[in-house]
Amino acid sequence: MPTLRERSAAVMPPMALHNLPFGIDHAQGSYLYTDDGRKILDFGSGIAVNNLGHNAPTVVAAAKAQLDKMVHCCHNLFHYEVETALAERIAGLMGSGYKVYFSNSGAEAVEGAVKLAKRATERPAVIAFKGSFHGRTLLCTSLTASNSAYRKHYEGLVPSIYFAEYPKLFGTPYPMADGTCPKQYFTQFDDLFKKLVDPYTVAAIVMEPVQGEGGYVVPPREWVQYVRDICDKYGIMLVFDEVQTGFGRTGNMFAWQTHGVKPDIMACAKGIANGLPLSAVVGKAEVMDRWTAGAHGGTFGANPVSCAAALATIDMLEGGAIENGRHMGEYFMKGLQAITAKYDAVGDLRGLGLMIGMELVYPDGSPNRDLTAQITAKALERDLFLLSCGCDKNVVRFIAPLTVSQEEIDHALSILREVFAEAIEE
Repeated sequence: MPTLRERSAAVMPPMALHNLPFGIDHAQGSYLYTDDGRKILDFGSGIAVNNLGHNAPTVVAAAKAQLDKMVHCCHNLFHYEVETALAERIAGLMGSGYKVYFSNSGAEAVEGAVKLAKRATERPAVIAFKGSFHGRTLLCTSLTASNSAYRKHYEGLVPSIYFAEYPKLFGTPYPMADGTCPKQYFTQFDDLFKKLVDPYTVAAIVMEPVQGEGGYVVPPREWVQYVRDICDKYGIMLVFDEVQTGFGRTGNMFAWQTHGVKPDIMACAKGIANGLPLSAVVGKAEVMDRWTAGAHGGTFGANPVSCAAALATIDMLEGGAIENGRHMGEYFMKGLQAITAKYDAVGDLRGLGLMIGMELVYPDGSPNRDLTAQITAKALERDLFLLSCGCDKNVVRFIAPLTVSQEEIDHALSILREVFAEAIEE
């Protein structure tokens, strides 16, 4: 009888397949249960989607109740309570004077955010950052600069997009004084505006408040504020891609709160409905009001079942999950520091909340992709699922659910002790 992977290969293209020898039968809480009988501690959380763990009972109950009431009616045609209530809830999380538009995926939200910035400013150009990942559509691919494989054979891409350096301080080529962010990350905007694009033709600066696929890179707070100041100076929309950082991942509801810098427009998705497809463009009301009839839309956005799940998700996040995630993130970071302190192969350990990255290097400081692959593989052999990231695929990322228990983190740490001893010491 063919395996699930063999059946998948017959009907799906290669990009839709993975190398794991098993399939997932079901999932609950922090665990995946495979079709060959394994129970795997999941510190990937569906790539930062299942922030409340798998099948959170309150979220599932809300979705089931909405299924009995209405599955779809199209938000392009009708108003309905669950969509409006969710928009009110998210706008309230931002403070006063924000509006919300719903779509289905992170890429759609980023697309919408950039379209909105162009519409509101009537300007053509966009600035993004090296190391970025914003999605798989043609515009989002054009904004992405973490791996040329994402862009290969899709040229020419959307024009008038310019790339600046994101301040990854570990391994920076610029001199650092007392650990402060090098001045080059600030002055680069002057150079960009002088030589490549006039600032008054720039509609948006699009940035991840913590880079995700680029390596879980946390920028200095003062640099994020500087980008905010640049936008204010030239009338540029500051767009935060909070697709991976939003809904509790960095220790607050949104990463802009962690940095203390509010964007003009925000794209969010992933953790918004704890597994159901939903995303949102959130923007200042005066900016969102530039989206008049016909300027944007989508058939399946604001699906009622997803909206109901999102309302329940926010209830749980505000009801203690974010606080637990913040505390467990601090606890996990201390445990990782204790394990990795003796290994020179760990070049950097960084993160906010339960968005933690461990960068692995060779003795000369160059990226150690092979060791990263060993760590994730050996962890999986012991039933701990981890993902890698980074432009050189040399960062192990830890994305435990915000509902994770101390016992589960202790179990993961015990596995990692064995893994590091086997991969490095032997």
